[in-house]
Formats: sequence, C-alpha cells, structure tokens
Amino acid sequence: MAQLNLILLGPPGAGKGTQAERLVDDFDLPYYATGDILRAAVKEESELGRKAGEYMERGDLVPDEVVVEVVVDRIDRTEAEDGFLLDGFPRNPEQARALDDELSRLGRELTAVLLIEVDDDEVVRRLAGRRVCVKNGHLYHVELDPPKREGVCDQDGSKLVQRDDDRSDTVKHRLEVYRDQTSPLAQVYEERGLLRRFDGSRSTSEVHDHIRATLATLRLESEL
Repeated sequence: MAQLNLILLGPPGAGKGTQAERLVDDFDLPYYATGDILRAAVKEESELGRKAGEYMERGDLVPDEVVVEVVVDRIDRTEAEDGFLLDGFPRNPEQARALDDELSRLGRELTAVLLIEVDDDEVVRRLAGRRVCVKNGHLYHVELDPPKREGVCDQDGSKLVQRDDDRSDTVKHRLEVYRDQTSPLAQVYEERGLLRRFDGSRSTSEVHDHIRATLATLRLESEL
C-alpha cells in the first residue's frame, strides 16, 4: 500500500481532531480539515481562494463544487503524494461522489474511511461541558478536566466561558445536521468495503491503538 488516503468520519465531539493529530505523527500525513483549507485558500489569494472567500464573507455556505475544487487542489500537491487525512469532507453523498471522480482522474483511490462512533448523550456531555479561556483559548471541561478554580484559567487567570456552539441546544442541532447530511456516508462507504468503525466512548489511547492496528492490517493485506 503505497498511499494512505483516509477520511475521518464521526459526529461533533467524537474526538476526530485528537485522533487526527496522532495519525499525522504516526504516518506523516497532511491533515486537511475543510474549514482550515478554505481559510488557507483565501489567505493565499488564489483564484479558488477568492471564489471561496466571496461566499465566506457573506456568511453563506461554500457550494459543494467549490469545496471539492479546494480539497482536490490540496491532495494533488506534492505534500500529499504519499497520502492524506480528510476531516469534515465529504459532508454528504454528493461530495463523496465528486471526490471519487476527482481521485479517479488523479489515478488514486481511498484506502479507508475511519468512523468514530459516539452516542448523542455522550456528545452533549463532552461538548456542553467544555470551557475556553477568553485570553488564549486554553480548553477545560467541567467534569473531565476542570480548572483548579471554577471559572478561571489555570494558565493565564482569564475568565472561562462556554462557546455558543458548545451550548446544549446548539450541540443537539449540530447532531441533527450530522445525522441528516453526513451519517448516510457510513452506509455508502460500508457498501464499498471501505468503512472501519471505532468505539469513540473508549479512551483516546484505546481508540488510537485500534486505528493503528486497523491500518497496519490493511497494509499487510495489500502486500499479500
């Protein structure tokens, strides 16, 4: 298996970002989170960036075709010649089909789709309990990682607040959007034999070990 072309799937709060950091270290893969690469494209002031920026400035969703162009522009660069890790893309079956078409055009294919599963109650508990300091963005959790003094950052003494998108009602809405738009991708990729499931309720290290073992097995099978 010359390349590791991977997609991370899972609801908000599943721990995709944490696992992505570890996979990047493990396999030296470029990590492409949709929001990050859209902002990077805007900053580069490329034609694609200007196109995406027009929508973002108005607060509109960037159309699927533009998002696909931005993503493909990244995975077609030298930095991604040995593989990539996508997070937040594709978001729906239409984007998945477009990605397949573009990968085929580039003579590439997906290695696996890694789905981290966490039930809704646990997602709400994780996200609604998060607090962030207003000065430097240090993260805490009221249950899992509380500060020494309630409401005060241990590191810089600034006030801890709950972000709007971490409020319980907002988290529940985000989960509804995920179920409606993104969760159907699990069936799409399962039917193609690409989906691998991981229990996101387990510890970060256990999930990481399971993902590493799965990718090692895939590599061995490709060499047989």
